[in-house]
Amino acid sequence: MQLRYVFTELRQGLRRNLSMHVAVALTLLVSLTLAGVGLLLREQAQLTEEVWGDELQITFYMCNGANDRNPQCAGAVDDSQKKVITDALDDNRYVDKIEEESQEQAYERLQALDVEGVSGPDPVVKSSDMWESYWVTMTDPHHSAEIIEAVAGLDGIDHVGDVHEVTGPILAAVDGLQSAALVGAIVLVIAALLLVANTIRLAAFARRREIGIMRLVGASTLYIALPFLLESLVVALVGIGLSGIALAAVMYFGVEQRLSSTAVTQWVGWEEFFSSFAVVAILGILLTLVPTLLLTRKYIKV
Repeated sequence: MQLRYVFTELRQGLRRNLSMHVAVALTLLVSLTLAGVGLLLREQAQLTEEVWGDELQITFYMCNGANDRNPQCAGAVDDSQKKVITDALDDNRYVDKIEEESQEQAYERLQALDVEGVSGPDPVVKSSDMWESYWVTMTDPHHSAEIIEAVAGLDGIDHVGDVHEVTGPILAAVDGLQSAALVGAIVLVIAALLLVANTIRLAAFARRREIGIMRLVGASTLYIALPFLLESLVVALVGIGLSGIALAAVMYFGVEQRLSSTAVTQWVGWEEFFSSFAVVAILGILLTLVPTLLLTRKYIKV
């Protein structure tokens, strides 16, 4: 095989269809960047769920007979009511761990916060004013409502503390952004496929005379198709490189320079960036080479 001819055809093909190649590269840039952002958002959602799933809990406060908020409380919770509550929690598939806190432990925790009126010879709040409670760690922070629904109405429960009411909308927003990025990426991927197909068709039409001569002299399929494949590979590498720069800019200016200074949760890092970029690079190569392989056989009729 004459490599000089192949590279000459590659150079001429890139120059002849420059505008189409630029359009494909820019479409790949946007679509692959959106796909990479979607992957990073998925990683961020998983990190957030892991952190908040471990650190944020649902708290079931039991009746103490002193300052109950629930009018159904008829006095302090008794052992039989506690057993019903713990059985309901143990049977719930979304419950990972249960920790019991006594009135004395709750009072000690309040004293550690150095709240006015708790310590001293005549404290305003005493241990008897505190609630016994169960602190429940979940297997999945999306299912706090199921646990609350199963336990909140049981006898002996005064009220429920659920921080997931605050974190739930945040998790939903992350999931929504992830879905939007992936949908946008899919739409642009389809556009990239159509552009690749059109580019191959135009390139084959422009070289129809050379292709006919090569068919007559018995040139192999690979020899005729190789310039097309190399053109697609060059365009793919340009698009992948540009999308890598765009994703790196998102990581540096968006995450490192802005979000990392907030301690709301653990943010994605460069390890997640490189894993997402590897997926994007493979996707970019497949998006160009596979259609080229399929369409080349059709348009050059070899």
